[in-house]
Amino acid sequence: PYQNPGAPALGRPGFWYGRRIVARLRAAHTAAGLLTVAAAVAVPVARRDAAAGTAVLESAGWALEALLVAGAAAVAWVVCRRGRTEARADHRLDRAATTLLPGAALALLTAVLVYACWSRPGWTSSGRLPGDFAFGLLMLGQGCCIVALAAVARSLYRRAPDPATALRGLGGPAVAVLACALGGVMSGGVAGRFADWLGDEAPAEPPVLLAWQAAVLPPVLLALACLAVLHAARAARTRRRIAAGVAAEYPGSVPDGDRSRRIAGARTAAALTDSAPRFAAALSGITLVLGAGALAGAWLTGQVPGEAAHGAHPLLEAAARAAQDAGSWLVGLGFLLFVTWGRRAYRDPAARRTVGVLWDVGTFWPRAAHPFAPPCYAERAVPDLTWRMTAWTGRTGGRLVISGHSQGSVLAAAAVWQLPPHVRHRVALLTYGSPLRRLYGRWFPAYFGSGPLLSLHRDVDCWRNLWRATDPIGGPVVPEAGPAVDRGPLPDPVAYGRTEQQPLPAPVLGHFDYQDDPAFAAERDALLARLSGPRPLPDDRCGADGAPPGAAPAAASGTGAGAGLPAPRLSRERAEPGDPPGTAG
Repeated sequence: PYQNPGAPALGRPGFWYGRRIVARLRAAHTAAGLLTVAAAVAVPVARRDAAAGTAVLESAGWALEALLVAGAAAVAWVVCRRGRTEARADHRLDRAATTLLPGAALALLTAVLVYACWSRPGWTSSGRLPGDFAFGLLMLGQGCCIVALAAVARSLYRRAPDPATALRGLGGPAVAVLACALGGVMSGGVAGRFADWLGDEAPAEPPVLLAWQAAVLPPVLLALACLAVLHAARAARTRRRIAAGVAAEYPGSVPDGDRSRRIAGARTAAALTDSAPRFAAALSGITLVLGAGALAGAWLTGQVPGEAAHGAHPLLEAAARAAQDAGSWLVGLGFLLFVTWGRRAYRDPAARRTVGVLWDVGTFWPRAAHPFAPPCYAERAVPDLTWRMTAWTGRTGGRLVISGHSQGSVLAAAAVWQLPPHVRHRVALLTYGSPLRRLYGRWFPAYFGSGPLLSLHRDVDCWRNLWRATDPIGGPVVPEAGPAVDRGPLPDPVAYGRTEQQPLPAPVLGHFDYQDDPAFAAERDALLARLSGPRPLPDDRCGADGAPPGAAPAAASGTGAGAGLPAPRLSRERAEPGDPPGTAG
């Protein structure tokens, strides 16, 4: 990659070369998990041995606790000292961190299990499972981190405000709240089922905090249902308003109420994407408040909700017990629904497409935060695409058209940012159904905000983007440049009723099949014609129709096939002297 310290964030040399740091972080997280289990087993046993006064077992307990503290310090040192760098590609091997650390943690866990299984006559388990204070401390720490993250995000937004940014810079903290809540719910469900399993042999109950977390789940779901009803009512009004003017957009068409409502419904459903930030803000705010209430209730009362409400008003006591019981069952039901939805993705194409969209977005970013996440496919696709573009333009002296649909447009932009400037000027972009600005720019403004995308538009030879109002994912990418980049919204369907060109009712295509739209063929032919002419001057930008003159005998197209959204596949073809314009690629 081009060594340019002033390049955009995605153009930094080490951005897509983080596999070594992922290996180190994976080892550190694995060791931390093993040490956590070891500590949960060793600490209660060591406290009992210290109280019993057994010299040998007490000494072994103190030694194991000391080793656990040393292991925790080693994990913290690896995470903090050997972090991620984007200034250079990370090719350093670190076998001490990747091999010795998890191996030592596993050996320590084995020693702890042997120590805990040692015979202790007269010692039986009773009461609640340990970890109530640890769960509360973890939840409090997560809340404090989220508040600090919100303060930092708000400060960064004030320095460089962008109206298109989701929740005025608070999108990251809002998602973090929901992620922590989901993790807490899943942990509570596992602990509850484990307590039930242990209860067959000895009385055991989950920690109090987990019971409070389960009790606040029904109110959260009720608030979620109210938000869904509110958005549905608003969408119904919007659909009726749009349907009244759909026929007028197709001159000479005979109005058809059913056809207009179907088109208006597609546009309304696509527009719901733009309301996702408000939905996430409301849900995360409710979750944060109720989560704080659950933590306070658990620490102040020391009892589960049903017991804490004992003696209060009968309705309040009944509501607390009902919320606790319903939340416990909802946790298990939610896990089953999660597994069922995953299985459905293998049988239902629509569900598989939805899961594929989420999977492609989730696996685009490098695993800098969570090393157990699925592998980042962009760490393979972006460098490969970058090197192929650089090598081909250097060998042939030609220029390229990179065509990318949906997630493929994101990969194409990321690869172009990694190019040296002299190669970047020889590349033209044709994107369609692109989430670059609508989704990525809104949630990741530092990487795909208005500034980076406008800079990319100025750096490449030409950029044309197609979008539809019925597309829930794609949209304009550089609205500041006007029609010089974005062409849309394209008519969808292409015809309102039956015509000689469309003897059957044209379908609503939404996010897919842009290649079937006449506008795609027109823009593609214009870009290829631009390539077939003399090379343009540096200030010769492509205009609204995408057809100013250009140069060079090469083109490349990128579509692709991921789990849901397409990823670029580079192909190239060189025009021979005497070929008609537009035959390259």
